[in-house]
Amino acid sequence: MSNIPASGQSFNVLAILQGGRLQYEAVLLAASLRHSSPGFTGTLYLAEPQPGPRWSGDPRVVDPATRELLTQLGAQIIPFENKVFGENYPYGNKIEAITALPEAPFLFLDTDTLITGELQTIAFNFNRPSASMKREGTWPQIELYGPGYAAIWQSLYDKFGLEFESSLDHSQPDEYWQRYLYFNAGWFFHASPQAFGTRFLDYARAIRDSRPEALVCQELNPWLDQVALPLVIHSFGGGRPGPELDGLDGDITCHWRSLPLLYARESDLAVQVLETVCAPNPIKKVLKEYEPFKRLVYQPKGQKARALFDRSDLPKREQVIRNTLKREGLWFR
Repeated sequence: MSNIPASGQSFNVLAILQGGRLQYEAVLLAASLRHSSPGFTGTLYLAEPQPGPRWSGDPRVVDPATRELLTQLGAQIIPFENKVFGENYPYGNKIEAITALPEAPFLFLDTDTLITGELQTIAFNFNRPSASMKREGTWPQIELYGPGYAAIWQSLYDKFGLEFESSLDHSQPDEYWQRYLYFNAGWFFHASPQAFGTRFLDYARAIRDSRPEALVCQELNPWLDQVALPLVIHSFGGGRPGPELDGLDGDITCHWRSLPLLYARESDLAVQVLETVCAPNPIKKVLKEYEPFKRLVYQPKGQKARALFDRSDLPKREQVIRNTLKREGLWFR
């Protein structure tokens, strides 16, 4: 009998699988889920875009060893078709893949996510969707003499007939980016992949194809998914995550983004889980084919990168961390 406290609900996990970097990230995600979350009762679905007119090449994973390993780790690979996005906007994969899931509550995770704790202990309310707050004020970029944050976001809420005022964080000042609902799309969840995925695609396509006038000077690539996501979440009665979700981007999941950054700034637990799940020979055989894993985990230069930084006093700007790693020849992507 497991001593793991469970949330009492079953849900699936969705991530994107694609040839290249994402196939190795998917192996780490699947291996860490199996290692760190033995109480997980759902299925890890890896959604794979299929060849078609929106791709110049084949986006699938062609290496049979990687596909077999993912299956052995408990992942189920499912196909989906790019009808709207594709090679020109690969972030659209996370939007178009959602409706390929079976109809059950789901948690989307970016593929570069490490599971470091028991997912079943998180008290999700799948009827009140939310998403990651591990973000910076990347969008919109306010132009001199142009509309401000309020006018830009209000125009989007108006476009979709959504009430705007209740989305605001009134503890933040007017025209400060954190006052407005804005997420990182590294994780999000909802009760219905069909309803959520359909609306996410409808909103993203509408913003891309007929943006409000207030957005005329705004860049939407690569931010389109993060522009549409808060609108979708608000439309389903969701909002900012409460303390019950602190394990996400906390002690249960780690959105690492690049291996050098993981070693530089993430917790001792994250590094320990990374190196533990990468150690078995079947996993090592696949992951060492990818340069960042080969150099940082298996050589191992990751510990050298980690020794360059004090986790209790990290540089405030990520670019400073990146530049330090590059200067030391420890930046691999």
